[in-house]
Amino acid sequence: MEISISTENGRVPVAVMHLTGDLDSKTAPSFQSKADELITNGTKYILVDLTHVRFISSAGLRALHEIFKRLRSFSPDVSEQEMLRQINEGTYKSPAIKLLKPSKEAQVSMKTAGFDMFLESHQDLNKAVASF
Repeated sequence: MEISISTENGRVPVAVMHLTGDLDSKTAPSFQSKADELITNGTKYILVDLTHVRFISSAGLRALHEIFKRLRSFSPDVSEQEMLRQINEGTYKSPAIKLLKPSKEAQVSMKTAGFDMFLESHQDLNKAVASF
């Protein structure tokens, strides 16, 4: 998997992680490590560009979830209990990590695992950045 990083400036600076290749057990550790590096260096908002990711395995989903939890730990927008309630109601979306252009296959993985209930997906980069 190839990972490149760019920064987009909207209302807040957003790190865009452009992924190319499958997000699976072989590549998820490097994806998570790169995100951890960004977060350690002060990044608060991450947009994961899945335009060129055909497949996401359970390991890739775990990495996304760990990144979600790490970003949330720095600035929880609501209590844990309130977040879970809103996820169940379908009204919560993470303010810190979002997805760009997931493929149909990636969307199926997200939906099956329930990630679509708390991670926003966008089809347009500018709209995605503006949503932060």
